[in-house]
Amino acid sequence: MLLVIDAGNTNAVFAVDDGEKWRGTWRISMQTQRTSDEYAVWLLTLLHNEGIAPEDITGAAIGTVVPAAFYHLRQLCRQYFNVEPLVASPRLDWGFQIALDNPTEVGVDRLLNGLAAQRLYGGPLVVIDFGTATTFDVVAEDGTYLGGIIAPGINLSVEALHMAAARLPRIGIGRPEGGLVIGKNTNMAMRSGVFWGYVGLIEGLIERIKREFGAPMKVLATGGLAPLFSEGTQVFDHIDPELTINGLRFLFERNPEPPLHTITDSTQEEG
Repeated sequence: MLLVIDAGNTNAVFAVDDGEKWRGTWRISMQTQRTSDEYAVWLLTLLHNEGIAPEDITGAAIGTVVPAAFYHLRQLCRQYFNVEPLVASPRLDWGFQIALDNPTEVGVDRLLNGLAAQRLYGGPLVVIDFGTATTFDVVAEDGTYLGGIIAPGINLSVEALHMAAARLPRIGIGRPEGGLVIGKNTNMAMRSGVFWGYVGLIEGLIERIKREFGAPMKVLATGGLAPLFSEGTQVFDHIDPELTINGLRFLFERNPEPPLHTITDSTQEEG
């Protein structure tokens, strides 16, 4: 079985693939000081509940954009599962060209999304990932990663609005009641601005990307807030919550033997 770990700025997702299906997917908040032992106490309990023993894990793959978390995640794989994890890096064999000015600076989560999207849905396409940042990634028909857009994540925007304006409350993220745009009170006005403002951002950027690309493209959404925003726009062709972990699975298939040096400038070992 393959253990994959997608560690982002807000949450880390752990999943186990048995070669036919995902046996389990679990999420935990990202805390950079959490040790390998703490991860193990949590994860081994969850695996036991699914009938998975540590010795059943024969491979592991880590994709992270949080350098401080890397050391403990790798130690988790080594100490508790006796495997050397593959660490996602732009320097690995992705099976496609990374057509950027500096390919080593791109976040591996974006490459993983592009890899899985191309394999599962075919290009050309745009992948929107609603994470700590909202990213738009463009993949050509042959799988070439062409670049994209990084915008502030919606949670960051909501928190910034509350922190910067003394009289504005902290609000939850959701579609305004009845789909109304004009808010009749401060809370509803803020919810409308956040929700419909992001819908406008999504639709406007997708329109501009398609115009610049010059050909029809599929639009794929992933991340926890993708289903929410699908209520306000018709631009998504597919929503896939497992896109990044599938990217890790596909990357491991292409690179079954972890290179000796997989730590890049964006994923430095700390301990």
